[in-house]
This record gives sequence, structure tokens and C-alpha cells, in this order.
Amino acid sequence: MASIQTLSDSDRRVIARWALACAERVLPLFDADDSARAEIRDAVERTRAYSAGESTAADEISKRLVAVKAANAATTPAGAAAARAVAQSSAVAHMGAHALGAAAYATKAVSLANADRPTAVHDEIQWQLADLSERERSTLRLLPALGSDSSGPLGAGLLSRGILGSTIREIQEQLG
Repeated sequence: MASIQTLSDSDRRVIARWALACAERVLPLFDADDSARAEIRDAVERTRAYSAGESTAADEISKRLVAVKAANAATTPAGAAAARAVAQSSAVAHMGAHALGAAAYATKAVSLANADRPTAVHDEIQWQLADLSERERSTLRLLPALGSDSSGPLGAGLLSRGILGSTIREIQEQLG
């Protein structure tokens, strides 16, 4: 039986657009060698294609860890978080809950790059919420609350702790 965090292919395509928008917003923070930058650009393009219905979930699932590996080449912690936001957005083809992971890692990137600006995290989350279409909001509401289902990324793992967890909780609370 599939996890409730998976969502239908149609729903995953809908929220892939938003996940990618969150990731692309912080992508300028990513700096690495040419190979890693090319892998991140490729992940962005593949996510865009998946969202538009131009590729299949199977195609994307087989390549979803490429951006994760590229994040390890980042020259700064903020850049690594930005690359992980891209990785999470590309993983939406596999499981819809990764859309919230993309938003959370984007917020983490903003936090790391703006330690001297106390409103940076709040401002980023507000931008993310404002960028959601009504259909994307409805789709995200289908996901279980963070920590309430252990069969995916919204379980008790990395996304449930620290700024990642607090970002997802705030987004889910504001979505209602």
C-alpha cells in the first residue's frame, strides 16, 4: 500500500511547480564546481519538465539522488541547503511530501545566508505561502501533519527537526 505522503501523480505534478519555485528562489546561493552546478541545473530542468507533464515519475525517480550528491560539493552551508532544496523538489516525482522539504531547505538556506536579518525566515515562509495557487494549497492539505505518519519524509527524520521542522509546521498550520 502506498504512503499517504505519496499523493497521486497528478497531485505531485501540481506541487512540483511550487517546490521548484521555492528552490529556485535560493539557487543563487549555490556555488560549486562546474560538474555540480550542471547537475543542479539538470535537476531543475527535469523537475520543471515533470511538473509540465513532459517526463514520467519513473524517469525522475531514477535520477532523484543526483542533486543530493551535488549538494555535497557546495562551498557554503547556505549553498548546500539551496542544493538540497533542489534535490527535494526533484524528489516530488517520487513522493509529494518532498515539496514541503523543498520549502524547508529553501528557508534553511535563507536563514544561513542572512544570520544578521532576524525577519529573513519569516519573510521567506510568507513568500512561499503567497506563491501557492489555490490548487497547490489544496494539494498540500492532503499531506499528513509533520510527525503523524512514519511512512515518508514527514515522519520522524531530518525534516522534523530544527529549522526544517519548524518551517514545515508553520506552512502546514497556515494552510489549515
